[in-house]
Amino acid sequence: MSLSNREIADIFERCADMLQIRGDNIHRVLSYRRASETIRSLPRDLRVISSEGALTDLSYIGKTIAAKIDEMLESGELDFYNRLKAEIPEGLVDIMHINGVGPKKAKLFWEQLEITSVDELKIAADAGKLAGLAGMGKKSQQKILDGIEALSRQTGRANIGEALPAAQKILDLLMELPEAQEGALAGSIRRGRETIGDVDILVAADDSGPIMQRFVTMENVGRVLGHGPTKSSVELLSGLQVDVRVLAKSRWGTALNYFTGSLAHNVKMRQIALDRGLSLNEHALSPVDANKTIIDSAEKTLCDSEEKVYETLGMQYVPPELREDSGEIEAARERRLPRLVTRADIIADLHMHSDWSDGKNTIREMVEACVERGHQYIVITDHSRSLGIANGLSIERLLAQAEEVRRINDETGEAIEVLAGTEMDIKADGSLDYPDEVLAHLDFVIASLHSGLSQKREQVTARLLNAIRNPYVRMIGHPSARQFPNRDEVDADWDAVLAAAKEAETILEINANPLRLDLKPELARLAQDMGVPLAINTDAHQVAHLDLMEFGVTNARRGWVEARHVVNTWPLERFRQWLKGLS
Repeated sequence: MSLSNREIADIFERCADMLQIRGDNIHRVLSYRRASETIRSLPRDLRVISSEGALTDLSYIGKTIAAKIDEMLESGELDFYNRLKAEIPEGLVDIMHINGVGPKKAKLFWEQLEITSVDELKIAADAGKLAGLAGMGKKSQQKILDGIEALSRQTGRANIGEALPAAQKILDLLMELPEAQEGALAGSIRRGRETIGDVDILVAADDSGPIMQRFVTMENVGRVLGHGPTKSSVELLSGLQVDVRVLAKSRWGTALNYFTGSLAHNVKMRQIALDRGLSLNEHALSPVDANKTIIDSAEKTLCDSEEKVYETLGMQYVPPELREDSGEIEAARERRLPRLVTRADIIADLHMHSDWSDGKNTIREMVEACVERGHQYIVITDHSRSLGIANGLSIERLLAQAEEVRRINDETGEAIEVLAGTEMDIKADGSLDYPDEVLAHLDFVIASLHSGLSQKREQVTARLLNAIRNPYVRMIGHPSARQFPNRDEVDADWDAVLAAAKEAETILEINANPLRLDLKPELARLAQDMGVPLAINTDAHQVAHLDLMEFGVTNARRGWVEARHVVNTWPLERFRQWLKGLS
């Protein structure tokens, strides 16, 4: 049986992991890893590409790798992979998926303790057997246990940063058809959840045939799971499942509301409808009798917009990001929902990197890209000296960069204001990476956690408080340091952190990178309620990352954040006056 793109990519990735455990040449390891990445991102079926004789036209696919792809397409397996599995226990690859465990440690556990699975590793760690191994200790052992627990919580859901562009591309494709009258993403992706299970797409049309045919025959479809007149489902080559429903335009509002969810929001909506003598489902609002049974003979209320659904139920329209049963129903009934921040409100970006540290573009290129995106002011904030892995700036380089930033700012004139800053590391011992006399030369200072993330609550909290209370620190970057899917947020006393941030008027960041989305919505909402200033930034490491701002805005909206509480919606003069007030 022929394998799918995703399955072939998975096999190559596991081959790379096994070769790394075995200690093979890094170039050989990378050849399989890069081949896996190429295949995973393909929009076309490998079977079609192979039939065209074009496998070697793909990036990182040479003759050897191409031959292995053909072998898997023809036989459904790879002899090289089978031989590797006979030599290297396959469970070691699963062990490598634990945060903080690389090939050397996986091999160490295997050779010293004969551990070949995650379950065996947990048993050994619980028994204290890892602490005695070379390079290990009690802290390392606990970190392994924490990593195993985090791994167990992974659900296989896709990050919104991957799912949303893929879903939007499909919707755009379907909306090109003349039969398509209206279209929208629904489900958790429309609500802006950090991770996505299946993608739901709705299309309004009188004739569903052409839409469904286009959908199931897309080049990036791996399997057709169902093909009907009102609903079709496919699994993309990436492994993402997408469902498309086609419905009449007259029922658009109730259908979009129903399939957007969440379940808890919908349940309350249905109860409100029943209290008004109506039954709400995806098709219509139908009158019911005293027993809550639909009266078939009664005229139904069809809603061609979501606004009409909420209006019929006597409610204010609820933005999709709020539909989590977190108080939005009650607020909508009392017509006191907030005016949520929008992308158009954002006129600045206070956190970005250049090629002075680990960015890909020059300062000038970042500035020009921000001008194109309509920003009125930005801050260049490269990493500080302790973050060697990110080419952090020494004091001498930092001051030299500040001079260059100000020179470029003078050259840009009124097009944009460019400020000199830094993303300074909050070190594991709680100290800051630059002394105050150096920070005094900068316009804007971010302090962030990058190391010591598994420390106890008291230590992490103390580090954050020390940074917040420093007179030169204006913002805490990605405050909880979480990263999807492998790293949970740090354990901190958030009540204390928020209280200190309010007192010091220190900004807490809502980092827009889909791998972070930090602060999480619940903390952002609490921060806003307490009066803590917020900022939505991209943390861009290249020009393309500047377009991640939309993810940050969505995350903020999920936290009920209003524009007036977001610092980078302020005009430049107000921002400058605010900075002076903190000096």
